[in-house]
Amino acid sequence: MAFKDNLAALPAAQGGRLRLHDEQGREVAVIENAPGTAGSFRIYAYLAGKHGAIDAAAAEEGLAIYAEHTEDARLNPGKHPNIDRLFDVLKTGAALRVAVE
Repeated sequence: MAFKDNLAALPAAQGGRLRLHDEQGREVAVIENAPGTAGSFRIYAYLAGKHGAIDAAAAEEGLAIYAEHTEDARLNPGKHPNIDRLFDVLKTGAALRVAVE
């Protein structure tokens, strides 16, 4: 399925932003529920709700949800930082804790 279809199949997400923290509790990223990042907000909120954190299983599922954007991110590092972050979780095995505000 395409990203648009995958995103439409996810439940609505509540909140204005997600704060991502590494295993030491340091904030590593903020994803706003705003134009341009609302899709990533929804995906990360869904993954965190389902998996409890952004761990390897959540990252794999997230990359599948991003669909065609995953390959674009693979070919263009830095273009899709929220997808790059999922690649990093898989590479390092370090999970991210998610706080929804």
